[in-house]
Amino acid sequence: MPTQDTFLKNPLRWIPTTWFAMGLPNLVLGGTVVSLLYKSMGYTDSQIAFWTGIIILPWSFKPLWGPFMELYKTKKFYIYFSQLCCALLLALSALSLYSDSFFTYSVLLFFVTAFFGATQDIAADGLYLQELSAKQQAQFVGWQGTFYNVAKLFSNGGMVFLAGVLIPVIGSKQSWALVLLVYAVVMLVLGLYNRTMLPGAPAGHSAANQREVWSTLRDVMVSFFTKKHVGWGILFIMLYRFAEGQAIKIMPLFLKAERSAGGLGLTEATVGLLTGVYGTIAFVLGSLLAGYFVANKGLNRKTLLVLCACFNLPFASYTYLALTQTSVQWIVGAAIAVEHFGYGFGFIGLILFIMQQLAPGRYQMAHYAFGSALTYFGYTLASMISGAISDALGYQQFFLWVLVSTLPAFVVSWLVPLKKIDPSQ
Repeated sequence: MPTQDTFLKNPLRWIPTTWFAMGLPNLVLGGTVVSLLYKSMGYTDSQIAFWTGIIILPWSFKPLWGPFMELYKTKKFYIYFSQLCCALLLALSALSLYSDSFFTYSVLLFFVTAFFGATQDIAADGLYLQELSAKQQAQFVGWQGTFYNVAKLFSNGGMVFLAGVLIPVIGSKQSWALVLLVYAVVMLVLGLYNRTMLPGAPAGHSAANQREVWSTLRDVMVSFFTKKHVGWGILFIMLYRFAEGQAIKIMPLFLKAERSAGGLGLTEATVGLLTGVYGTIAFVLGSLLAGYFVANKGLNRKTLLVLCACFNLPFASYTYLALTQTSVQWIVGAAIAVEHFGYGFGFIGLILFIMQQLAPGRYQMAHYAFGSALTYFGYTLASMISGAISDALGYQQFFLWVLVSTLPAFVVSWLVPLKKIDPSQ
């Protein structure tokens, strides 16, 4: 019979709750929730895309302050403290809905929430590597993805669906305020739970080592940018997601927009059901199949182009929806599922490229984190300009433009230099 001591040593006491909590701020701020909230308040696609891009910028720059977290407190502290701060900030964001300066206050509060969301990501990844052996890291990595996807289902499915159910009854402002308060309560509960259940890792270095941290950070950045073919690598990272950053940002706004404006006129409840449930299931299936595909084929020119095609070509499903403005929900759901499946399958090409082409070397972990941050930055830049393009062209022409925007990804996937990887290593 399992003892209490066995439970306290089991990583499953904290991995599921931690990765669920990691997913929530990212999905609230960078997913459909905040975009649909602003859409319900009457803001344009241009305003929504630009300012939500500003809001999620902290995830692009988290490697810059991550090293300094080692100087103060523990990883455990940063995780539960960040979760509690997110709870408070989301509660304040709910209250800001009733202010005349709601947009200004909400952007500021959401930006700070993103900072704490990124901070908990840094600490959680570090704690995972610090507390678990190599064997355990491989054993429990599936739990990370599972509970991050549970957060996606909860957020893009459950919470958006809840808003859609409440809006006809109590109105948009009250409905979104309640949704944000639900998020705040969930983050509060997770923070209190993790404060008890997270392993108490040793404290970081003393503040006297700040000069050493600065020196190491400078060395990490210099060694990254002096790698062979790093220019091609950065170009690949930025262009691989160029079409995605535009399409994903506008997609929920297009689904919600009135049919007279070129949208599909779906309710938040329907959007939540289609993207949260069907989309999440398709994404998980695509990710699983991609793992088997690359395990057998490895990363070479041919597989990279296949992954690029799987990642980019499914955006044609949104072009079809925009051109036909179909009202048949199973067709809309199928189109969303196709795109999410392709995203799950094709995104692994980007991960493997960073892992095998950019990260290897003296600072492998730091360079992987830096490369990952650059991918998020490229995505963010593309999403920030998407609203202005959408407003200027209309949804039909915009999604045709998205298809044109996939071409640079194919070109750079064909041209980027690839180092040969020994599959036996």
